[in-house]
Amino acid sequence: MAVPKGKVSKARRNTRRSAVSKLEMPAMSVCSNCGAIKAPHKVCKKCGFYKGVAVLKIEED
Repeated sequence: MAVPKGKVSKARRNTRRSAVSKLEMPAMSVCSNCGAIKAPHKVCKKCGFYKGVAVLKIEED
């Protein structure tokens, strides 16, 4: 016979949900062209270079 699930208290529920806040900061690397901090394996948003090759044309204001 089926048994109803027990109530999950607010503290237990919130403790389970707060596991997201325990994630570490994402890894960052330095752009080889301009020296800005960027995500690894991504095009630099500041200069538009990836592995020393111009991939994007960035307009400067």
